[in-house]
Amino acid sequence: MLGAIISGKVADIIGRRGALWFVELLLIIGWLAIAFAKGVWWLIVGRLLLGFGTGVQTYVSIIYVAETIPPNIRGGFTMASQLMVCAGIAVMFSFGNIIPWHFLAVIGTIPCIIQLIGLFFVPESPRWLANVGRQKELEASLQWLRGKETDISQEAAEIQDCNQSLYKQPISRFQELLETRYARPVSIGVGLSFLLPWGGGNGVLLYASSIFDTAGCNVGIATTTMSFIQIPFSVLGVLLMDKFGRRPLLMVDLAGACLGGLLIGVGFLLQDLKLPVDLSATTVFVGMQMFFAFFAFGAGLPFVIIAEVFPMNIKSTAGSLAAFINYLNSWIVAYVFNFLFKWSSAGAFFIFSIIYALLILFVLKMLPETKRKSLEEIQALWTQEVH
Repeated sequence: MLGAIISGKVADIIGRRGALWFVELLLIIGWLAIAFAKGVWWLIVGRLLLGFGTGVQTYVSIIYVAETIPPNIRGGFTMASQLMVCAGIAVMFSFGNIIPWHFLAVIGTIPCIIQLIGLFFVPESPRWLANVGRQKELEASLQWLRGKETDISQEAAEIQDCNQSLYKQPISRFQELLETRYARPVSIGVGLSFLLPWGGGNGVLLYASSIFDTAGCNVGIATTTMSFIQIPFSVLGVLLMDKFGRRPLLMVDLAGACLGGLLIGVGFLLQDLKLPVDLSATTVFVGMQMFFAFFAFGAGLPFVIIAEVFPMNIKSTAGSLAAFINYLNSWIVAYVFNFLFKWSSAGAFFIFSIIYALLILFVLKMLPETKRKSLEEIQALWTQEVH
């Protein structure tokens, strides 16, 4: 959570690429501290570094992608981060029982090292360069990103014009996010960050083995199936993002998770009614697979939206706030999930389904479609609403 709350400021001060370099170094040190731990304190330090680094990386990485990728493919590339998360979960579920934990920690350094090296070969975000007044570097970065033969003059001018109009009234304090002109983008970004964790995703993921065991499922088969089913659905989300847009995909994702939660709740209700174990276990199994399939399908969508909706001059402050709220509520849900599940296994999932239904209404009411729009065009949407 600490990493999330300062992520935007770090990215503003040392740049998007510089922030990612810093994070990868922290993550490598954290994994090595765990891998070669000589006592419990080494493990604690390693976990703290990993948590802090992940908090910074989560938001900075999507900012970098959103600010560098062309609008027609921006959504899919931003969503690809969730695909990598699902792949990592599948790897850990598959090998966690056969590879010693300290070897797994060493394996964790590999993607960090690859990204650390890769960052030497990519340019800084042109929009960040515009913010700090580095015009020549902005044009060089944009030319590298769009290709040597591409005319970047119009895009560079749009970035500069938007940057100049935004910074006529600079903003740096959290309370200024309450201004009317930022009401809708802040409501969308912060609202999604607050509500989505209460759909129970992280809590269900942490207690998946206990849920399957309580339902009478084969835990090994159920958890392995759950981890691998996420990968194709994540790929599907990436492929469909820029074809159908953020708004319809998010509603499909929420509807699927809502239905999955209802099935799980019905399964446990059947168990409470003392109906055949096979029936309740099968219902929970199917519901859990559906829940996590749609969780993977759209889990990266909120971060795509957060990276797009905030204007450049409040991106660091509002984005950090949204990331912090997301992590805080995810932690609260993970903490209370076990108590809620013990209170009523069926009731817990019915509550999660109700929250997903409310989220569908929130998206219908609040979220505009941003597919194939430049960040400057999205900013213009909020300006038009104010006037």
